[in-house]
This record gives sequence, C-alpha cells and structure tokens, in this order.
Amino acid sequence: MSVVTKLQLSAKPVSEPRAILGPTGNRVRVSEEPPKRKPESVKRPQRLRKPASEIPEPAVRNNVSVDSSCSSDSYSSGSSMKKTVKSRTGRRTGFKPVKVVPHCVDGEALSSPKNSGPPKRCDWITPYSEPNYTFFHDEEWGVPVYEDNKLFELLVFSQALAELTWPAILNKRDIFRKLFENFNPSSIAQFTEKQLMSLKVDGSLLLSEPKLRAVVENAKQMLKVQQEFGSFSKYCWSFVNHKPIRNGFRYARLVPAKTPKAELISKDLMQRGFRCVGPTIVYSFMQVAGMVNDHLLTCFRYQECNANLKKDLKPKIEETQVLTKALENTCLSREQIA
Repeated sequence: MSVVTKLQLSAKPVSEPRAILGPTGNRVRVSEEPPKRKPESVKRPQRLRKPASEIPEPAVRNNVSVDSSCSSDSYSSGSSMKKTVKSRTGRRTGFKPVKVVPHCVDGEALSSPKNSGPPKRCDWITPYSEPNYTFFHDEEWGVPVYEDNKLFELLVFSQALAELTWPAILNKRDIFRKLFENFNPSSIAQFTEKQLMSLKVDGSLLLSEPKLRAVVENAKQMLKVQQEFGSFSKYCWSFVNHKPIRNGFRYARLVPAKTPKAELISKDLMQRGFRCVGPTIVYSFMQVAGMVNDHLLTCFRYQECNANLKKDLKPKIEETQVLTKALENTCLSREQIA
C-alpha cells in the first residue's frame, strides 16, 4: 500500500452537524447554524375564503358561527349574508321601510275614500233581505212624517208587528190600504161589525180580531185628537218638541225596544181611549214615523236623515224670523204713533 493511499484512508470525511435529541422527541436542533429569517419583503399570502355556496353542506353545518342567532338560511348566498350583517350593525341595507296599515281599528273596518261596494246599512238589513224591505229602510224608515193619514197607517203597521214582520206587512201594504180605505180615520170610524169581519185575506182575517177592533176604536179617538190639537201630527210631534230625536247608536244591540218618552206617549194615548198602544208599539211607531232617528252611525241613512231634517226646518226658521221682524215693526210703529 502506498503512502498516498494510507493518507486518503486516514483522512476523516467532514461530517454534518450532529443531531441532538430533545426532551420532547426527535426534534433536530442545530447549534452551529442560526435559523434563517424570511425576508421582510415577502408577505404571507392571505387565505381566501370560499363563498358559502361553494362550501359543502357538511362543512356549513359543522361550521358554527359566532352569532348563534343566525339561521342556516343566512349562508345561502354571500350577498344575503352581507345584507344581514349590515342590518345588524345599523347600516343601510338598501331596502326602504314599509309602513303597515291596519285593516281595522277597535274592531271597526276602516272605510276607503272610494268604496265601490254597496252602501253600509243598518245591521238588520242583510244581502239576503227582501228588496221591498231594503227599499223601505232606504227611503221611508226614519223619515219624518207629518200627514195624519200616513201617521195613522204607520201606527196600524206598528200594532201589526206583534203578529207580522216588516217584510210581510210591506208585501200586504196594498191590501191594507184597500181594506182600510187608505187609512182615512173618518171612514174607518164608521166601520160596522159586518165590515170589520169582512177584512180577510185568503179566507183569514187580515189581523186578529182584537187588533181590528183596536184599529176602529183608535180611528174614533184620532178624530177627537184632531179637533183638540188641530191635527194628529201636531199632537204626536209635540212630545218631541217638533224635532226628531237623534240617538246615534253604533251597534244594533244598543237600540232600545222602548224609552221613557215612548212610555209617556203610550200613557197619554191610553188615557185618551187608544187601544193596543203599549210602549214597545209606540216606540216602533216613533222610529218609522221619523220622530226618532235610530239609524246606526255606520248606516248611510243616518247622515241623510239629518241633512233632510235641516232642509225641512230651514223654511220654518226663516218663516219664524220674518214673522218676528214683522211683529217688531208693528210694535215700533205703534210706539211712534203713541
């Protein structure tokens, strides 16, 4: 073996740094070389978040958000989640606030300025009511009546309500007028027993016998009232000071069957010899004759009857003013002459 070969064998190769076992495991620590620093210019790439639509469904379910009140629907799209977050932070979301208007207040429907439907009537008039009854409500019921024969007719109809309904009475109105000779009290007062028993319809009496006898007796007493007061109208309207009473009830259940005023009129009529004129019958007579306006406040006829009343009273007021001025002028002229 040559010297060169011996020298090459004896020369030790340069070994790499020795690995030292740490206390927590096989982690290499190299004491000879310090750790290299990353250059400051190199920035750590930001981690891009995938939109929620691309995240698999299990990942979305397992990923619990910080705000536990959010529902899974908020993750359906990135834009919807963004709007939700903005709305919670108090920022504008781009949606205009919508004002919710209630359909009713205190159980009452709000009426629109232009109502294309049928007019609102009293509760006892329904879409199934007979046309003649609806017409009677719209045109006659509650309208002031001042003619004696008409008042007597309405008094007879009010007495008949104990046996018939308003629709039935209205269907037989022409028969009533024919048999009672247009409700002329002078003619009815002269009815004989035979005539009274001949007031029949289809083989039966128009009303019960006591009611028919009461009609004849009331016609006789009405003639006496006309002689005393000048007319039956003046007598009736004097109880309400010649002006209809306006009650203004909102619900049908509040409309009374009788009132103290009706009891007073009933008592006076009975003292004068009228029959079948109890407080309930008298109050029905007051309602239909317009002595009291019992149309409900929600009924369109309530205001119309009040407007018609003002028109009827205006000429009387003007006439009273003219008479008052004429009287004052007469008094002044007499004072000047004296």
